[in-house]
Amino acid sequence: MNSASSFSLVEYGYRRVIITITAVFCALLEIIDTTIVNVAINDMRGNLGATLNEISWVITAYSLGNVIIVPMTSWLSQQFGRRNYFAASVIVFTVCSFLCGNATSIWELVIFRFIQGLGGGALLVTSQTIITESWPTEKRAMAQAIYTLGVIMGPTLGPTLGGYIVDNYSWPFIFYINIPVGIVATLLTLSFVRSPKYEEKRPVSQVDWLGIALLTIGISSLQYVLEKGQEDDWYSSKTIIVLTATATLGILTFIWRELSYAYPIVNLRVLKNPNLRIGIMLSFILGFGLYGASFVLPLFTQSLLGWTAMQAGMLQLPTTIFVMFMLPLIGKLIQMGVPQKYLIAIGLTIFFIYSMYASSILTLETSSGNFFWILMVRGLGLGLLSVPVSTMALSTLKGQEIGQGAAFSGMMRQLGGSFGVALISTFVYRQTQVHRNVLITHLPSYDLNVQQRVAQLAAHVQHQSGLDSLTSRQTAYTMLDRSVNTQATLLSYTDVFLWIGVMFLIFVPVVLIFVAKSKNKISLADAAH
Repeated sequence: MNSASSFSLVEYGYRRVIITITAVFCALLEIIDTTIVNVAINDMRGNLGATLNEISWVITAYSLGNVIIVPMTSWLSQQFGRRNYFAASVIVFTVCSFLCGNATSIWELVIFRFIQGLGGGALLVTSQTIITESWPTEKRAMAQAIYTLGVIMGPTLGPTLGGYIVDNYSWPFIFYINIPVGIVATLLTLSFVRSPKYEEKRPVSQVDWLGIALLTIGISSLQYVLEKGQEDDWYSSKTIIVLTATATLGILTFIWRELSYAYPIVNLRVLKNPNLRIGIMLSFILGFGLYGASFVLPLFTQSLLGWTAMQAGMLQLPTTIFVMFMLPLIGKLIQMGVPQKYLIAIGLTIFFIYSMYASSILTLETSSGNFFWILMVRGLGLGLLSVPVSTMALSTLKGQEIGQGAAFSGMMRQLGGSFGVALISTFVYRQTQVHRNVLITHLPSYDLNVQQRVAQLAAHVQHQSGLDSLTSRQTAYTMLDRSVNTQATLLSYTDVFLWIGVMFLIFVPVVLIFVAKSKNKISLADAAH
């Protein structure tokens, strides 16, 4: 090998490292912004004079922007060039971060969050595509491990970082922190990212405008139903009924359109790849488990244990650090030839064990120390799942298919998280009512133990507050009722972990039976690329 070619390889390796770091930071930014706002909702609400329903649109608008743009990222990259589209997405995300921080009204903030979501959705999927294409086939497992760092760190760092900023500064700074990173990422993208040669721009006459409209209507309607369903009491709301019908009709018509149109905006034919089909299914489950667990654990610790958002976020930080060190090892195992389906099956089983144990330790006296080792087990399962799933889904794709497969995987992970949060919040609410009804049957008013407990509480209230006996007794019944509600809610959280664990266990045989073996050897075509 002559000196010129050696210099070329070194230069390409240097560029690959910069591209990878840029893409990971952009993916991390997008994920963090999905969760960081949650802890600042009350501050925003008070500062902007918004109602609880209005302020919830700050979260919903971002999710809507995400889910609309993610399936179209491959086509948009083709139309405008990978580098240009990625740089434009970073710029949109960064500018909207500044505008969100400077918003003076709730609906101004909602509009900027929606546009920020359009830019942010592209960051996640395009980052994965860029990283996958920048590395040779035999090293893609390690590349996916690096990319997954951002995906896993985001849900944990978001609430922790948000809690720190809100406690020490003010809510606009949760948006302002994106600006310096966005500027650097834009400059690096324009300098180092290249657009693949196989992507060709389609003329306006061939653009699938109907497909874009159907996708936007169908997916955004579905996302709204998932975000607002529980809040609007599901199908007692006419809006939810109409949007459910719109989502169903829109998505089915979209599928028909994409399979029949010559130049589809989303190439559904790529789903003929068996590994991609299983991969996006597992991405949905992973999104359900990752975002669902990230949602339910802070909810439990804050609503029942009285923790702050900062404390709830810090609880999961050691797990994230553990996963950071573990992911490269998982990538190395895949490169050494360990079948991905076995790693995934082990990860699913470990997640099942974590869920079963978590459901057994939840009490009103559970401390952070009780959570430590079980969350480490969760981290082990998460590492064994995330890298193999990402690698397997894209492992047998080539060229333009990689971007299309990454878009499907990203969309299903996003929808999995949305389904997870929607179903879990609904399940907790309804299961709490079920447990409450059961618990009340064990507290009949004529029972001597119940009467004695009410008398003790009434005497304590009367002694502490000086209230009359009738008011003290009514207060005692209220305290007993609150205690029943607390116990019912606690039982519903244990049920959530139980059923999440069962869901993961069900998919173990699916993976072992249907996942094909992927080849990690580099081909001449890949080497040339």
